[in-house]
Amino acid sequence: MMQDQMTSGAAGQKNKTYALAMTALMAAVTCVLAPMAIPIGPVPISLTNLAIYLSLYLLGWKWGTASYVVYMLIGMVGVPVFSGFTGGLGKLAGPTGGYIIGFVPMAVLAGLVIDHSRNRAVQFVGMAAATAVCYAFGTAWFCLSMDSTVSAALGLCVFPFIPGDAVKMLLAMTFGPMLRGRLERAGLYRG
Repeated sequence: MMQDQMTSGAAGQKNKTYALAMTALMAAVTCVLAPMAIPIGPVPISLTNLAIYLSLYLLGWKWGTASYVVYMLIGMVGVPVFSGFTGGLGKLAGPTGGYIIGFVPMAVLAGLVIDHSRNRAVQFVGMAAATAVCYAFGTAWFCLSMDSTVSAALGLCVFPFIPGDAVKMLLAMTFGPMLRGRLERAGLYRG
């Protein structure tokens, strides 16, 4: 009985160590990918949501969301990890700050769907709905901070991004399970 508890405790510690290490790694991946942005207007095209979706496939919704929050905190203290190699609280107060915050509920919602369904169509719809929530946060903040109409904000901040975001979702759906499978075969995945 005591041996079973010790073995169970060791396995639990191993899983937690894996989760913490992978959370830090995926926060670092986000720090590398997110700043690389293409400025097409007030909201740039970035790879932030691709990094988040990959994190969700590799870590699940809780730890995947935690990895994004770690990245966000790193940026909030001034490290230039936000799009365009910027950082600081001013970025959150600026016109794109709502999108940065909106990635948190996006990660939770998409992660829950990814965790609970292996059906690719359901995962895609879940990620699309979660992305719409992020768009809503970002657009609302953009309208407030820029004194913009909703239709103008949608035209600048949402509609141009839908095709690229759909491609990022498809990339995550392709590479996320593949990476997780390779980690499992290597004995490194602790899902």
